[in-house]
Amino acid sequence: MGILKNRLASAILLSAFAGSALAVELPDIISDNAVFQQNSMARLWGWADPGRTVTVIPSWSGGKVYKAKADGKTGRWEVSVATPAASFTPQSVSFDDGKVPAKIDNVLIGEVWFCSGQSNMEMPLRGFWCQPVEGAAQAIAYSGKYPGIRMATVPKRGSYTPEDRVEGKWQLSRPENAPDFSALAYFFATSLTDILDVPVGIISCAYGGSKVEGWMPKWKLDEYSDWDVAKEKTQPDSVLKEYERINVMYNAMLHPVIGYTIKGFLWNQGESNVGRHKEYPSHQRDMVKIWRDEWGLGELPFYFVELPGWKYGNGEETAAALFRECQHKAAEITPNSGIVCTTDLMYPFELEDIHARRKQEIGERLAFMAANRTYGIKGIPSTYPSFKAVDLQGDKAVVSFNNADAGLNPNMDLQGFEVAGDDRIFYPAKASEDWNLHTVTVSSDKVKDIKAVRYCFNNFAIGTLKDMNGMPLIPFRSDDWDDARRACNLTEK
Repeated sequence: MGILKNRLASAILLSAFAGSALAVELPDIISDNAVFQQNSMARLWGWADPGRTVTVIPSWSGGKVYKAKADGKTGRWEVSVATPAASFTPQSVSFDDGKVPAKIDNVLIGEVWFCSGQSNMEMPLRGFWCQPVEGAAQAIAYSGKYPGIRMATVPKRGSYTPEDRVEGKWQLSRPENAPDFSALAYFFATSLTDILDVPVGIISCAYGGSKVEGWMPKWKLDEYSDWDVAKEKTQPDSVLKEYERINVMYNAMLHPVIGYTIKGFLWNQGESNVGRHKEYPSHQRDMVKIWRDEWGLGELPFYFVELPGWKYGNGEETAAALFRECQHKAAEITPNSGIVCTTDLMYPFELEDIHARRKQEIGERLAFMAANRTYGIKGIPSTYPSFKAVDLQGDKAVVSFNNADAGLNPNMDLQGFEVAGDDRIFYPAKASEDWNLHTVTVSSDKVKDIKAVRYCFNNFAIGTLKDMNGMPLIPFRSDDWDDARRACNLTEK
């Protein structure tokens, strides 16, 4: 099994470290070119001979010395150092255990975000196979304009045992490095640094095909009746690939970097959980709580991305639409979280392509949300028009919206609406906007007594309605709210 090979490689790596403990050893995440979170107590750690005292001196500390004692058995030590306000001035940190000192250089102080999920977060600027990232050539060519952006990419690995070490050193934003950067995370970083004018560090920790349950510890998964880590462990790779397994990303990729001081989380995942939308909001909420608890930095912001359009078996069915609905419910029940809508960021030919190419707009929208909600910059668009209510009037229905005080655009040729009668068979509807009331009236010759309205509520639908800032209308169905809550397995108020 691939997982066993990874565990064997980890054991060899650990043995090599244990046999060469003649100097301070640092994890890859604490390396040259790192970005440390500004105005924080940044957590640093490593390994030394058991029992030895390690002295840590940041160049910005004005001579202040931090000390930590290596564990008597494992040799692991850790210390938290105070960081100043963000700056593009390079810094360094020295580590000394009294034997052979170590040092990391070209360190910046700025904003650090942890980016995780599956392939749409993993997808690099160079693209996947025959699936490109729009604007990649320009982003790569101009990447040297952002010396304050650095990215550490955790390699894809799986293990059923929590690991302490993983590869992934910090890389500078340069054309030779940028092709392998997570495209979405890179565009988030460029937008955020443009807005804040500070360095931005990204920890990219994503595995294509992974489920939300792949990023959770075994003790929590054991509480879920339909998920069985022990049973999965017995399945060979020919039956269950590494990316399909639960718990293993948490152990091999997340666990080794837990605690690196960050500002917040970005998450782009869900394709592998389509069809299990009822449990998804509570599982994602559980994952977020666990991550926050283990980082120990309070309710760190958690911003995530709406599921992209794809055929998901058949482009006209609603499994993905139900999942998106439950993603929005997940945002509602998870404190300090938010979701960006992406329904408008697809091309018709992408029905067959699950890796949507328009990563720049998604990264920008995540940065807008972070700038507004986390950094308190007023005026930056971060909300989306959403369904508010429907007034059923026989053969027509009048829909009103939240977050659309200035109306929707375009206000002609409104596409994506459907209506149904008591039989809940939906038909395409004609739609027109009342420019004064900012409502949309829908009707269809096929339905004489409308009972339900929906918008872009299927697996693959390209939304065209936006507010005056270009933020798209969130897909919706007007069916009873309690029915929607049951669809997402949400019963709490």
